[in-house]
This record gives sequence, C-alpha cells and structure tokens, in this order.
Amino acid sequence: MAPGKIRIGTCSWTESSLIESGAFYPHGASTPKARLKFYARQFDTVEIESSYYQIPSVEMAQAWAERTPPGFLFHVKAFGALTGHNIDPRRLPEELRVMLAPGDLEREELHVAEPELLKAMARTLVAALEPLRQAHKMGFVIFQFPPWFGYKKANLDYLHYCRELMAGIPIAAEFRHGSWFTSQHRDDMLAFLKEHKITYVTCDEPQFGNLSTAPFHPAATTGIAYFRLHGRNGDSWHSEAPTDEYLYPHHELQEIARHAERLSQSARTTFVMFNNSRYGYSMRNALELCTAIRKREEFQ
Repeated sequence: MAPGKIRIGTCSWTESSLIESGAFYPHGASTPKARLKFYARQFDTVEIESSYYQIPSVEMAQAWAERTPPGFLFHVKAFGALTGHNIDPRRLPEELRVMLAPGDLEREELHVAEPELLKAMARTLVAALEPLRQAHKMGFVIFQFPPWFGYKKANLDYLHYCRELMAGIPIAAEFRHGSWFTSQHRDDMLAFLKEHKITYVTCDEPQFGNLSTAPFHPAATTGIAYFRLHGRNGDSWHSEAPTDEYLYPHHELQEIARHAERLSQSARTTFVMFNNSRYGYSMRNALELCTAIRKREEFQ
C-alpha cells in the first residue's frame, strides 16, 4: 500500500504578532481576504483558532470557503465552553445570550456546565460550519482539552458526548494532562478513541518530568494521523507571558518528519499542524518541514 499524504499547515493565520512581524505576509496582504488567499497558496490546510473564543457566523464560514481553492481543508477549534474553558458571555450570539441566567452577561468570564446550553452552543457551531461542509472543506472539530482535564471515566464519557454533539462532523481530541499517557491509562485511552472513531491528536509541548503536560506520543486511532506542535521551550510555559523561543530547530523538525512519515505508512492522511504561532514561527517551521519532507521523498 502506498503511503498516505502528509498535509502541513498552521493553527492560525491571523495571530497578532505574526501579522505585526511582517515575517510571512507580503506587503499589500493587509485584509483578512488577502491574507487567507495568500496563506492558501502556501499550504492546503489550516486550523481556525477564533472559533475557540467566539462561535463563527455562517457568513464567516462562507467567506472562508470562497477564499480558498478546491481541496483546501479547515479544522475548527471547538468553542471553549465545550472543552470546559471559561468564555466571554458577551461574545455569544443573541440566540445563546438569551439562555443565560440573570447577571451572567455582566461577567467577563463564565463557566458553562448546564447541558441544554452546551447543546445549544454545539448546534450553533455545527450550523455555522455548514458552508464548509457543503464546499467539502470541513476537516475536524478539534477538542483541545485543558491541562486540568485528566483521565477518568466521566471524561471519557464526556468525550463520547462531544462526538454526538457534532452531529456527524468528525472530531479530534487533544489531551494536555499527562494522566492520559501513564502506563495504566494510555492503551485504554487509545482503544477508546479507536472504538468511537475519534481521531487522536499527537500533542508536542514542553516536558517537566510530571503530569502537567502531555508527553509526545505519536499514534493514530483512525485513518487520519494528526499532530499539533506547540514548541518545546518550557522556560515560561506556565507564565502569562509566553516565551519567544518556541521555534523548532532543524533536528527537531527532522524527528517530527520521521514520525509523520511512519504514521503515513498506515494512515491515509497525516496532518502536521504548527501552533507555535508567535512572530511567524509556525509559518517558518511549516515551510521548513514542507521542504524537508519533499527532500526526503526525493531520496526514497
């Protein structure tokens, strides 16, 4: 069987320091439309990060579909409330704001646990993504769970619930707590994802010798392999001011390429997505990896 395709992209195309740095977009690409069109000439896939903060409108999704060529794929980060994160209630669409309890709209951050409200948020997100589905440009909804979301049966059950909420849109799960990868739990976690047809996200992030982050464990639970690469410099990982040094050096990119190529032997598609977005590092590393993989293919 021929190896599956490796598709490389980034987890944002609009991160503020990326745009301000001038490291990727040419002069004149100063509008959202121009930036996405330019990005789509360099890569064939991207993650939508803004959907974590605010559920997009149908009009936004339609614009994304129209600004990209056939075959381009969007992966959509799940709205923060669906992964247990606090949200800004003022950014909710009107039909969801009216469901809030009195006083909730006056809060800067809100934790949502009420099942009917979570279901309504999921329905709104699914409806907004319909233009991407119609254009055959919808990849995964990425459920990036927080560092406090550890391994336990209730969280496995919730993950299965998330899959049902997305009404047929495939989901991928990224875990950021090391308990999912201990010798007692890792095999069970991967088996659960495989059984329920949920794509496992291989997370790469700094390591501290404890369970506060997830170890790098390349694997696949469906016909799709998915890497999300955050950088390995842990100097300020847990501080409010992220370090500027999340750029992957050449030898780390070579390591990632080897793992992507290994998984592509059995996966029909392998996505390698860079989330070290500050100052254009993700763009730089993604372009470098594209070149590295092309060179490796030439010598095979």
